[in-house]
Amino acid sequence: MRTDQTPTLGGVDARILAQTYGTPLLVLDTDALDAALRRFAELGERFGIDVAYAGKALLFVALIERLKATALKLDVCSLGELATAERARFPADRIVMHGCGKTDEELAAAAAGRVSRLVIDHDDELSRLATIADPAQPVNVLIRINSGIEAHTHAYVRTGGEGSKFGYALADAGGAIERVIAEPSLRLVGIHSHIGSNIFDPQPFEANLATTFDIYARAAKRSEHVRELVAGGGFGVEARPGGERIDLLEIAEALSLRLDDESERAGVTRPRLGLEPGRAIVAEAGTTLYRIVTVKRHGKRRFAIVDGGLADNPRPALYGAYHHPIPLGRTFASECEETTLCGRSCENDELVVAPLPTDLRSGDLLALSCTGAYTYSMAGNYNRFPKPAVIFAGDGAHRLVVRRETLDDILRNDVGGA
Repeated sequence: MRTDQTPTLGGVDARILAQTYGTPLLVLDTDALDAALRRFAELGERFGIDVAYAGKALLFVALIERLKATALKLDVCSLGELATAERARFPADRIVMHGCGKTDEELAAAAAGRVSRLVIDHDDELSRLATIADPAQPVNVLIRINSGIEAHTHAYVRTGGEGSKFGYALADAGGAIERVIAEPSLRLVGIHSHIGSNIFDPQPFEANLATTFDIYARAAKRSEHVRELVAGGGFGVEARPGGERIDLLEIAEALSLRLDDESERAGVTRPRLGLEPGRAIVAEAGTTLYRIVTVKRHGKRRFAIVDGGLADNPRPALYGAYHHPIPLGRTFASECEETTLCGRSCENDELVVAPLPTDLRSGDLLALSCTGAYTYSMAGNYNRFPKPAVIFAGDGAHRLVVRRETLDDILRNDVGGA
């Protein structure tokens, strides 16, 4: 996102995008998106890593079509995400299914070969999958381990440690391995773990790998099919200009070297390392455009209310996420005042508190940066607001990829009425 006097996204004037498609509007800069996809593809090739895009971050057909042209795989967590991948004709042999509460329908989809791998989260799921699957066509599975490694991140996005609902506890890992190996309808191919999201410290990733490797080695000695060790994702992105970011090359190299050492120590074949970035691929490519509805004061606080908010971006309200605001479209006063940027829903849906120009007014265009991940994918219809449109902008061109919802869409599932 450029912040000079010619605000552009993907080489297109942001003002033109707002005029063409309306606001709120999620703009994905495909130049930035493609650069991120290339970066991870190159890491995968250089270090022998299987990289799978975590679809929960953002998923729609046009995005998957772009992903399909790369070497990356895809993680899905529901039938809805799987159906989206299938609409884009993404190859089933590159899809992995996740989730801590899979339905029988989702397990049946895995058993039918609509995905290449399924990550088992708990014993009940293991039993149900074994019953549904056909021994003549065993389902390839990984066992998800909660390594107990707690990353320094918000509690709501921490997926490891005793306070997390995900995976098998370390003490239960051995039993899970034996149960899977004993089931003729299942084939154990690897071990999986994930410690959280938006992490900047490399140390938890290495500690997690060291802990789960011992479980991998135990499984590899029990079955010749076990060849994969997935270390999850959760790599932090730069939310603020000049803010903290993680060195992906350093992480990939450190994990790869650690695998070499651990494999030699344990006397087992080196596993294929898997990583699952979502936010790190799509977050920084996204910018959300809003119009200011009004600027008002209450006591010492100044509020700027925009035409979106909690419904299209619940992250700030949910766990205090920061998105940097940038006023666009005209010359603003150089003086700024701390301003609480809010949505228009019937909640205190504060998007961000930041210095904004003193002459900010109704009708001004404003951008929130780094909104590609966990905004549209988490959007809802609170207050029956329609979800915004999503567009691609890149190389000076732009196109609609997800249309804006209409009031007919809002009412479509209602039963009754005239």
